[in-house]
Amino acid sequence: MSDHQEEGRRGPLAGLRVIELGGIGPGPMAAMLLADLGASVLRIERTEAVDLGVKRELRYNLLLRNRIPVALDLKDPAARGQVLDFVERADALIEGFRPGVAERLGLGPEDCLARNPRLVYGRITGWGQDGPLATVAGHDINYISITGVLDAIGRREQPPSIPLALVGDFAGGALYLAVGVLAALAEARDSGRGQVVDAAIVDGVAHMATAFFGLVAAGSWNPQRGTNILDSGAPFYDVYQCLDGAWLSIGPIEARFHRKLLGALGLSSKEIEALGEHTDPATWPALRATLASRFRQRPRSEWCEALAQEDVCCAPVLSFRDAPAHPHLRARGTFVEIDGVVQPAPAPRFSRSPTGRPAAPRPASPDTLAEALRAWNMAG
Repeated sequence: MSDHQEEGRRGPLAGLRVIELGGIGPGPMAAMLLADLGASVLRIERTEAVDLGVKRELRYNLLLRNRIPVALDLKDPAARGQVLDFVERADALIEGFRPGVAERLGLGPEDCLARNPRLVYGRITGWGQDGPLATVAGHDINYISITGVLDAIGRREQPPSIPLALVGDFAGGALYLAVGVLAALAEARDSGRGQVVDAAIVDGVAHMATAFFGLVAAGSWNPQRGTNILDSGAPFYDVYQCLDGAWLSIGPIEARFHRKLLGALGLSSKEIEALGEHTDPATWPALRATLASRFRQRPRSEWCEALAQEDVCCAPVLSFRDAPAHPHLRARGTFVEIDGVVQPAPAPRFSRSPTGRPAAPRPASPDTLAEALRAWNMAG
């Protein structure tokens, strides 16, 4: 049996059928997550490839793993009819077009729910399906900007620091879409009715920031970035450069961890007491200077070895290339190699229904269409 065959799929979502109307970013991420957890995901590829201008072999486009790809021209009535035939047998559909595009293609919620009233129709956009900005172009940086999140990220007296698209597209978008689709599927088991899931990245990002909005409302969050405990303001929650130029992260917020770190760095009890209460911002300049000076005295590897078993909330700042080799991640199998490409393994993990080994991305072809028809028990 090849890696691409759908029979015997493993994971808690085995048996679930999902249609993905091909796009970029958060839609494919959500589809990959569902597929990694065992769902049979049929990706309807656009006849013209859409990407972010990155030239690479298909096997490196990891968000497309674990799918059956089928190329269809959605402007062709016959192709739309074929998609709707698949819809009749699907549990869920996800799409990431601008509002109104799916409707103009004849594949909007009304069209699909008319063919399958139990269908969960998941929609992912930046701004949402309605509102003044609904049809306006945007990207991750814009979505996290208007939610207040980007303004809070960065160092003191510096411009906001642009994070990876993890915050908006993938966390606030893809993960919320996946959770929304699964929640609607759970509801459909009882009601027998599908529904539309409107996953807007702005909504998801704002929701992720709930704890911080609470701190702001309580007056416990300084609006000046880089001055709070969790935003690089506190010297005990930051990164430090070691003798060899490599970086180390520390996060001993709790007093017992903080005191253990200072002791492990070679400070005497008298020196520790002289630094004062570590949560008092007035002590932060001296504490930062002390930490920076100490960490610069030894290479990172020596610090990691010395601090490994000290319970001081410390870890090396690794690159994407180095992370898979870390002993802890290697021991857990956090990364796997598929078709010569090292990549994250499916997550999370399940005790009774473990996920299978991901299958590499592959191109759409007549063979994959035939495979899709077989897997979904449809005549060719």
